[in-house]
Amino acid sequence: MQDIGLLKHALPYLRRFKDSLFVVKFGGEAIRTADQLQALSEDISFLYSVGIKVVIVHGGGAQITEMESRLGVDSRKVAGRRVTSPESLDVLKMMLAGKLNTDLVASLRGIGVNAVGFSAFSGSTLTATKRPAGKVTGSDEVVDFGEVGNITGSDMTLIRTLLEKNFLPVVCPLSADYEGRVLNVNADAVASKLAQELKAEKLLLLSDTLGVMTDVNDPTTLISQMTPEQVRKAIASGMIKGGMIPKVEDAVKALESGVKQVHILSGVEPHMLLVEVFTESGCGTMISNPQG
Repeated sequence: MQDIGLLKHALPYLRRFKDSLFVVKFGGEAIRTADQLQALSEDISFLYSVGIKVVIVHGGGAQITEMESRLGVDSRKVAGRRVTSPESLDVLKMMLAGKLNTDLVASLRGIGVNAVGFSAFSGSTLTATKRPAGKVTGSDEVVDFGEVGNITGSDMTLIRTLLEKNFLPVVCPLSADYEGRVLNVNADAVASKLAQELKAEKLLLLSDTLGVMTDVNDPTTLISQMTPEQVRKAIASGMIKGGMIPKVEDAVKALESGVKQVHILSGVEPHMLLVEVFTESGCGTMISNPQG
């Protein structure tokens, strides 16, 4: 009977989101084990099965760092952003466009989802230009990020065609410039851009933390709801720092371009995605514009 109660609570959300579009982004920490990959695939399959259109964007930071260590490739981050040497870019190609994208598509196929995997530059979906050296939020250092790109163009034809035919796109964040130079683009930025261009109902950013917390070491300080203005103040005060800064900045960009809600939540614990979407209390941080 408890399961029936849970279904009743979820029913209004199932009705509300049917035929909506969600962009779901997660990093490598969400799929480090076979059990995690299976649980996340089941959550995505549930969304897909109840009539929600889903676009996946995946990173792979944990696995990339491990492979760099095995291959003796230097790894460095500044304010949560990866510095990408030519050697590091080769590792990214191997892990993102190779192993991780393949494993995801295969896992989804195994539970009946028609998934299609590709890089963000496929079909000219996204175009990037090399990021110039400069400072970033959270650091006073002038940094040359190497083979890293900023998104400068987009074409959603490929993704829209796949969605119309009931396929589920699985996108790795590697992009390229107009000359075909492959560039590393932050997966949160890719997900945010796709959500903006596709007019998504929700952008869900799964990470290795519960969400935005006033004290990153105390789960009880989780902030369940924020507005863009509150996010800006939290960055300026230093409450939000490190890798969370680019994540919330991309969340705000999505909201400013018409995405209705952005959720930051844990991708490590199983089935948190469904808890966040289909329960009133949720489990992460929802960022949305204030109600007018």
